[in-house]
Amino acid sequence: MGFPKLVILIPLFCWMESVYGIGANWGTQSSHPLPPATVVKLLIDNGIGKVKLFDADYGTLRALGKSGIEVMVGIPNDMLANLGSSMKAADKWVSKNVSDHINNNVNIRYVAVGNEPFLSTYNGTFLKTTYPALANIQAALIKAGLATKVKVTVPQNADVYESPSGVPSSGDFRADIHDYMIQITKFLNDNGSPFTVNIYPFISLYLNPNFPVEYAFFDGNATPVNDGGTTYTNMFDANYDTLVWALQKNGFTNMGIIVGEIGWPSDGDRNANNQYAQRFLQGFMTHIAGNKGTPMRTSPVDAYLFSLIDEDDKSIQPGNFERHWGVFYYDGQPKYSLNLGTTNSGALIPATDVKYLQRKWCVMKDSARLDDPSIAQSVSYACALGDCTSLGYGTSCGDLDARGNVSYAFNSYYQKNDQADEACRFPNVSMVTKEDPSTKTCRFEIMIEPYFGGAGRLIGAIRSLVAGLVLVLVL
Repeated sequence: MGFPKLVILIPLFCWMESVYGIGANWGTQSSHPLPPATVVKLLIDNGIGKVKLFDADYGTLRALGKSGIEVMVGIPNDMLANLGSSMKAADKWVSKNVSDHINNNVNIRYVAVGNEPFLSTYNGTFLKTTYPALANIQAALIKAGLATKVKVTVPQNADVYESPSGVPSSGDFRADIHDYMIQITKFLNDNGSPFTVNIYPFISLYLNPNFPVEYAFFDGNATPVNDGGTTYTNMFDANYDTLVWALQKNGFTNMGIIVGEIGWPSDGDRNANNQYAQRFLQGFMTHIAGNKGTPMRTSPVDAYLFSLIDEDDKSIQPGNFERHWGVFYYDGQPKYSLNLGTTNSGALIPATDVKYLQRKWCVMKDSARLDDPSIAQSVSYACALGDCTSLGYGTSCGDLDARGNVSYAFNSYYQKNDQADEACRFPNVSMVTKEDPSTKTCRFEIMIEPYFGGAGRLIGAIRSLVAGLVLVLVL
């Protein structure tokens, strides 16, 4: 069996004094994010000592001050061109998003310049802007006197390297971007910075129905891949070592590696469920316990779980599973049992002091008929502005009947709009109930209170309310 090629469509860790620990990606594309202070406490309670961000949000970084948590701040891809063409812009970015926060006791250790900028599906959009931005940010860090404490890196998708023969030892950087990869990797290596890669066995399973399922996990049940006497029984080790070989072949034998993202979604696809997610992540944690590495790199694995909390505003273009990567639900409640080796209980600790909206739901009216001509239009509208990714074949709510599907769609829109009365006025077919319509496997959510930590959040809430008001006019 050849080594399955890994392709990632989307879009933790460094050392903490010489002690390795697990990290987590903290994304914020949520309609109702938990307050940053609540998330920081969640991280601390669960012994997660490192966090990777996708931007440099002021409120998020401020909440991380004095926590001791190591932070990787992110620069979005759409900022690369400006930062790469203007040293002044790079200096300003570092001053505002690194220096100021370090002065307020935020333990920033890395700057992620871009996020998977060489992803093949971007069709080369960021090929020529990533390196100039990387160089300018590094220069700005040097000028700020921070280059020894804060390192730059470029989180790459695992599709930047490949193995023509299907085994790790044939690994090399993708031919079409080889020169770009060497340029960036040499720059990182020369500056003592790590190579960051995102590895997702789930995506390979999602894209290829013939992918050997057991090879995605760590139980040792897969048919081994033999690479010149070295055997691989899981995709993570094989993929990681393909990168190790690619680095070695190009002269970067001892370069540090960070696994910037690794995880498994819990909904939105037939292979995305709590059982598989728990199996994968617990398998991964057990696999790397005791500072065990891979056949080619026996040193401890540095990794950030993807991700900490579900994000219901993420794009679902790659797949409905995109909104369900969290180890915790949107409200900071654990999805499953997971021993990170960091708590006395050996289990995930939920977020505390979470404020919920009232216990009420918007559902299909008992007297409404499924053949009512407004039903289809109403559901389409509700799903477009709500989140119906838990509906469908093999999902957590896939067993609902037709009326249940309608109710789920209505309630998603209703909750996302803060239970506004106008958001449950689908013409003659909806009603508000205080009886929980959830089933054994399907959660009809009650949203948490909106967090107005900044103008952007407030505007988002107003926009949602307006959407609810518009509903009556549209339908």
